Amino acid sequence: MRKEIGIIMAAGLGTRMRPLTLKIPKPLVKVFGTPLIETVIGGLKSRDISEIYIVVGYLKEQFSYLCEKYQGIHLLENPDYSVKNNISSIYAARDVLGAANCFICEADLLVSDLSVFDKKLDCSGYYGKMVRGFSDDWVFEQQNGLITRVGKGGTDTFNMVGISYFTKEDSRILANEIVRAYHTEGSADLFWDEVVNQNLDRLHLKVFPVEEGQIVEIDTVEELTKLDNNALAANTVSQ
Repeated sequence: MRKEIGIIMAAGLGTRMRPLTLKIPKPLVKVFGTPLIETVIGGLKSRDISEIYIVVGYLKEQFSYLCEKYQGIHLLENPDYSVKNNISSIYAARDVLGAANCFICEADLLVSDLSVFDKKLDCSGYYGKMVRGFSDDWVFEQQNGLITRVGKGGTDTFNMVGISYFTKEDSRILANEIVRAYHTEGSADLFWDEVVNQNLDRLHLKVFPVEEGQIVEIDTVEELTKLDNNALAANTVSQ
């Protein structure tokens, strides 16, 4: 197997999960006793990925324990997390993006089934969950097995679940395009996935399907407590 690395984006403010995130970054919120980001790390480690780069920003010092708990964890600082969109986190990882085949993961995911990382990935693509009916979330339109649009809103489409995979060659293309876009006027509001969408003629991406519940994104305190009745008390104590 060719070398693989992981990039985890953990710099955001997590405003939709306040008041919990006033004192703890969202990726460190515990579900069933485990910080969300550690379920992502566990998934990457289950694939024998030895080098994982975590992009931090908000309350960055709270992530330092991960470097002691796990081998091969490196923290990369995103100084622009509060003034630019998540393109700033991929930009912060630009020097490692393109070094190897690469997983790019959001940090605020509950990966409840580590087997999603067992997939044989022979090309670049996004993990996606099929949603019937209309969804206003990030979705993938496809034609002939390839993604033709990455954007918001679609009907009977695969929805983004927060994990993607890029070959070394495609990672290099992505890194160069991220740098170019980042230094273009008006980049502050860009999502990094928009840069992917703008380069689908060069990045040939597939959807890697996952089932409901294998990867769960938790956005609000209500969603957290609905999933784990004890989560609010556990996270309050941990602060």
